[in-house]
Amino acid sequence: MESPSFIPGRELSAAFYAEVVRPLLDGQSHAAALLGNGSDVLGYDTVRSTDHGWGPRLIVFLDDESAIVGLRAKLDIQLPEHFRGWPVRFGWDKVEHTHHVSVTTLSSWLSDYLGVDPITGMSTLDWLLTPQQRILGVVTGAVHSDDTGGLGEVRRSLAWYPDQVWRWILASQWHKLAQEGAFVARAAEVGDYLGSHMAAGRLVRDMVRLSLLMERQYAPYQKWLGSAFIRQRHPDNLPGYLTEALHAHDDVDRESALASAYTALARRHNALGLTGALDPTTGTYHKRPARVLMADRFAEESLANVSDPKLRALPLIGTIDQIVDNTDVLESPRLYRRLSTLYEGMDHR
Repeated sequence: MESPSFIPGRELSAAFYAEVVRPLLDGQSHAAALLGNGSDVLGYDTVRSTDHGWGPRLIVFLDDESAIVGLRAKLDIQLPEHFRGWPVRFGWDKVEHTHHVSVTTLSSWLSDYLGVDPITGMSTLDWLLTPQQRILGVVTGAVHSDDTGGLGEVRRSLAWYPDQVWRWILASQWHKLAQEGAFVARAAEVGDYLGSHMAAGRLVRDMVRLSLLMERQYAPYQKWLGSAFIRQRHPDNLPGYLTEALHAHDDVDRESALASAYTALARRHNALGLTGALDPTTGTYHKRPARVLMADRFAEESLANVSDPKLRALPLIGTIDQIVDNTDVLESPRLYRRLSTLYEGMDHR
């Protein structure tokens, strides 16, 4: 059997909603959207995506519990077997074979997906504990209907970090870069070229994440981190410098490429106007022959412009994304919310 033509997930979801799901709602006030996990939510899906758990899906948000029960029953009976050639009921891995039209309240879904309900407000602790990828699952994706405007209001409230939190996260990311900047040269100095490459790779990823932070753009999970970065505007050739650093054949070229990347990011920092202008050029690491930016200068100046006393009192460890690099933790609100003790003194509400 010939495979159906590829339709991007957002388009497939929108058509399925308009032609199949909306008529079953009988005019009930609702919101409907493609949100949550998945490359299709972020708009990165391709034909390759269809080989695994693929088909029309969306979430319908209702306010009335009895209406939710009724619609779920109706969907179970009346949804077709296929839509535009794609199966309506499908499963993958440990996900059962079923249709993927979820019906719930907006508040319940947000609480389950984020571990906190932003409708009631996000504390500073909530912002620090919620992974960027989870927030992307709410603010990105196709909204098919929003009769009351509640979904749009939530997405606007989560569009970006509060200013004080953002400034503190930037300071933390600069501090993260400062911690390992000299490792590339030091590893190469003792003949550990694999170690030098690995150190450079970590720095490249941290610089990509810093670039996204500067542009007020949440970072997706690792698979799409480079794609999100490349879609930014880069008049300073930052992607080229980072690529050169990863592909350099010797430590001199590697350090040179990283130095150019540091300077580009330093100039972007100065252009933000969040602090006074800082010297964007690199120099030696104290008395050692390693070319670094001494990035803590940028961390310290960024922190100096954070007035929130609770944030200023924290060590510059950053958000959950800057601390944890484990998918199982970052994808589980139950787990990442347990790390609140890292931020002692924050309001636990």
